Amino acid sequence: MVDRIARISEEIKREVGNIIQSQLKDPRLPEFTSVTEVEVSRDLRYAKVYISILGSEKEKKLALQGLKSAAGFIRHEIGKRIKLRYTPEFQFELDDSIERGVYLNKLISEVVKDDNKIINDHAKED
Repeated sequence: MVDRIARISEEIKREVGNIIQSQLKDPRLPEFTSVTEVEVSRDLRYAKVYISILGSEKEKKLALQGLKSAAGFIRHEIGKRIKLRYTPEFQFELDDSIERGVYLNKLISEVVKDDNKIINDHAKED
């Protein structure tokens, strides 16, 4: 059962991503909007879709509003593309894990750069 839900979640993730990229023409959706994960409930009636949006807080808020208003259309399209007894209702959530990763990577790079500078300065003194 768990494997089936995981497969359905992955399939929905792929299809929702395709729909967002190719079929939604909402100006509130930035070009860099991607589906990072989908969690489908055990009864397959609900799906939480995690979205990563590259942009400002205002752009993210507007994009989330656009996705929520398109939820019915997305559900209809998923119903046509994936044969399930019930097509889940979608709930969109912002996923900022990619941005957090970029930020942490930047911090690590700065520390490494500072460490290298200290090491080079000590090497010059010797």
